[in-house]
Amino acid sequence: METAHSQSAVGVMLKEWRAARGLSQLALACDADISPRHLSFVETGRAQPSREMVLTLADTLEVPLREQNALLIAAGFPAAFTEADYDSPEMSEIRNLVDLILSANDPFCAAAIDRHWNILSANQTYWATTGGDPDPTQPKPNLLKRMFAPGGFRDLVTNWDDVAYPIVQRLHREAIAELSRNETSTRDLLDELMRTYDLPAQWKVIDIGAQQAPLVPVTLEVGDKTIHLVTTITTLGTAQDVTLQEIRIESFLPADQESRDNWLAIFENA
Repeated sequence: METAHSQSAVGVMLKEWRAARGLSQLALACDADISPRHLSFVETGRAQPSREMVLTLADTLEVPLREQNALLIAAGFPAAFTEADYDSPEMSEIRNLVDLILSANDPFCAAAIDRHWNILSANQTYWATTGGDPDPTQPKPNLLKRMFAPGGFRDLVTNWDDVAYPIVQRLHREAIAELSRNETSTRDLLDELMRTYDLPAQWKVIDIGAQQAPLVPVTLEVGDKTIHLVTTITTLGTAQDVTLQEIRIESFLPADQESRDNWLAIFENA
């Protein structure tokens, strides 16, 4: 019974990933160079996939490393990818690289975050424009809680709903992805944001048709100056460690020359 459960679990998970990528069984089988019949048997639990097949299908489906580990465990195999602590000695070179990237963004805001949106590191401009340096004796601050809290960065944003709504929708999608791992951390964060910061009630429901824009425009009013920014998210290439793959660098960059000049006039020496 335990083996059958494992077969069924990995089959269902692979089918869900295939559906999420919009692929038919035939298309996935062709892309992965396997038999469509065998793929069908794997998805329905009639066949047990090998470790190599799980990894091949996961790679073809562009499944993140954390979820690839979950697929392997569901199929009865050990996880394949390490998950190093960001503050551990073996991540020292990565921390140095991240800090170099963040410093290069000064005098514009940039912060490195983990999968829970906790701030791993940020440049001085980010701290100066979002409420000051964090207390080193406290847990890592959360970028979204800091962004959504009134009295700081949020009060400067004139198109707040246009900025916040895509973030909330992204959290909905990330919360759904966590279900396969029986995790609720993103759902808990989303619920806290909805509850604490008085977000519109209709945002509690995922918008299936919402498209994830590569750039999110942000408009600030600071005194008599208007600043147009875009937010970008950068990842660290083809990582083979779960933690490393999940590091995201969020940057706020001027959208035009006038905005750049206005930003520098206000924040360069902040």
